[in-house]
Amino acid sequence: MKLKRKNVGAGILMVLFTVLFFVLTSKFFLVASSQSAEGVDLIEYGQRKWMKSDVLDAKRGTMFDRNGEVVAQDIPSYSVIAILDKNYPNHIKDPEDAAGKLAKVIDTDKEKLVELLSKEGRFQVEIPSGRKVSYRKKEQIEDLKIPGIDFLRESRRYYPNQTFASHVIGYTGNGEKGVQAGLMGLEKSLNKYLQEKDGKITFLGDAFSRAIPANKESVEKPKHGQDVYLTIDEKIQLYLDEAMQEAAKEYEPEKITGIVADPKTGRILAMSNYPAFNPNQKDIKNYTNFAVSYPFEPGSTMKIFTLAAAIEEGKYNGNEQFQSGSYKLPNIGRPIYDHNRKGWGTITYNEGVQNSSNVAFSKLVREKLGYEKFRSYISKFGLDQKTNIDLPNEKNGSILYNYEIEKVTTAFGQGSTITPIQQIQAATAIANGGKMMQPYVIDKIMNPETKKVVQDNEPKVKGKPISEATSKQVRDILETVVTEGTGKPYMIDGYSVAGKTGTAQIPGKDGKYISGWGENVFSFIGMAPKDDPKLLVYVAVERPKVEFPEMGSTPTANIFTSVMKNSLQYLNIQPEAKEKQSKSKAKKTYGKELDNYTGQSAKEAKSELEKLGMQVSVIGSGDEVIKQEPYEGAYVIKGERVILRTSGDAKMPDLTNWSYMDILRLSKLLGLKETITGSGFAVKQNVKAGNPVKEGDYLVVQLEAPKETEPVSEENSEEAEQNGEGTEQNSEEETIVTD
Repeated sequence: MKLKRKNVGAGILMVLFTVLFFVLTSKFFLVASSQSAEGVDLIEYGQRKWMKSDVLDAKRGTMFDRNGEVVAQDIPSYSVIAILDKNYPNHIKDPEDAAGKLAKVIDTDKEKLVELLSKEGRFQVEIPSGRKVSYRKKEQIEDLKIPGIDFLRESRRYYPNQTFASHVIGYTGNGEKGVQAGLMGLEKSLNKYLQEKDGKITFLGDAFSRAIPANKESVEKPKHGQDVYLTIDEKIQLYLDEAMQEAAKEYEPEKITGIVADPKTGRILAMSNYPAFNPNQKDIKNYTNFAVSYPFEPGSTMKIFTLAAAIEEGKYNGNEQFQSGSYKLPNIGRPIYDHNRKGWGTITYNEGVQNSSNVAFSKLVREKLGYEKFRSYISKFGLDQKTNIDLPNEKNGSILYNYEIEKVTTAFGQGSTITPIQQIQAATAIANGGKMMQPYVIDKIMNPETKKVVQDNEPKVKGKPISEATSKQVRDILETVVTEGTGKPYMIDGYSVAGKTGTAQIPGKDGKYISGWGENVFSFIGMAPKDDPKLLVYVAVERPKVEFPEMGSTPTANIFTSVMKNSLQYLNIQPEAKEKQSKSKAKKTYGKELDNYTGQSAKEAKSELEKLGMQVSVIGSGDEVIKQEPYEGAYVIKGERVILRTSGDAKMPDLTNWSYMDILRLSKLLGLKETITGSGFAVKQNVKAGNPVKEGDYLVVQLEAPKETEPVSEENSEEAEQNGEGTEQNSEEETIVTD
């Protein structure tokens, strides 16, 4: 009986185990066939649990200047993370201690950091103030040896020259889905070329994302952005930036625009605006690229094209005389006035151009050239249409040409509006034998891996509004504007300059022109050397703070002469023979031709140069000068730095407040390999003052724009008397005049 009960129990257990076996087997086959359990997709779950992936960083395209110098690039950066999971071998063990150390390096609130590092249930957290830190900052944090601190490698956009051509280059920021994208300037308009696409590596990994051995990886390669080569020349751009910063520091204008172009090709070598900004910091006060997006009444620079049209049509006789001062139009109550309301008496048309006579140009267009013919030349010079420069947001001006008074005033630059880049394009015809060249800033776009050029720009002739003979005659006349007329402040010793001044008035909110000393746009467009122009420079300064009798054109002249002179010397354009230079007695501040001081006593040479008003730096332990910068025969202005190299060992001078040009001269003199970042004046140097240097050493200098404003200097009244421009204000009953 007892055995029978045991057999029954064993049978029940066998049946039970058999049932369980079939249930489990059925469940196994059901899961295997459906690949899911409890509504969970097991394949997806397994992949999510064990399949790991890492991002393979792609690099946004780099921007270069025309000589291959980097002006915008991606550089490595690091975001600080803290591992909080106590199951992970390397995690935060003491939040209080870790927060105290970190707070000193990344400048954050310690208490908030302690709270963040003490969070429960998180594997890791990102330190908010530790995003995209530099490699140097990463090293400082690593030196703290804090358990649980790690870094995510990223990249950030970096602009090594800071405010360098900032409105042209633009900047980047977070676009869609947090991906870096261009938000302004070429960074935005060329985003489809510059944009990168990250790659991905996928692998089987453990709970700590460590790859399992013998695992086959799946790799999706990153796609790097394409590189952009600009026509901008780094050195010429820095000359322009530096000169504009100096003018802004001293005269506090509302706006400054500067453009440097190669008139033979239309390539833009430099383009700047003030206020500028640092794209690394995005301290933007002005988003407008005035050079292409700000049409305004040009003033008397417009007279260049009126003159050219009259000459081309055979309607200009420079020796013919007319009565200056005012010009009364039939059926119009208000006369046209010269800026010198009393005029200069009966003068020739050539003298009218030199003195920027509005009467001369009114008579030219009304009595000789004719309104319809002049209007056709406005179109031929492209002044009524966009240039189609390869920069975003180009605007077109407005040619007012309905009534007779508008037709007359347009001839001397009032009423109608034009952008600076339109004037540059038109002026290339004057400088380039009649051929008008389209301006452009993008030289080529290249795939950095294959080196295949995907876009290649070439010089483009937009038209030929005038003949070569006319262009030469216009340049000859415009040279006399500089040597004998309103353009005297724009003279550069050693180089012949052809150009035209402009003093345009600014409409106020009430529709009337703003009046007051310095309440104008003071501009100049000039080319040099006159007979074969290599550079074309346009500068406009709006409402500088000047006090009578200092001329409003002074900051414009300072910028132009500095940029043109330095750029010509940088391009190795040799000064012209002295006999070709003007004998004008006009007041000049442009210095002298530098003597040869080699072989002389350094002490005596330094004393002589300082008496001439030069800054002198002597490098070397010897007594005799063996080299000098600038070279013998170079033209130097008062206050410019001259560097004398003597025999003996050289020691690095203190470069604080040295200009970009000064540092280049020092590098050339000592044979150093220089790297200069930023713009403005030197604030940091890698080689300490007093340390020995030798040929081939590396010199790294950081420049910064000056921040303090100095009082405006005053010139004597002689310049105002000589130039005679812009000194009269207009009453409401009279036609507004420009110089």
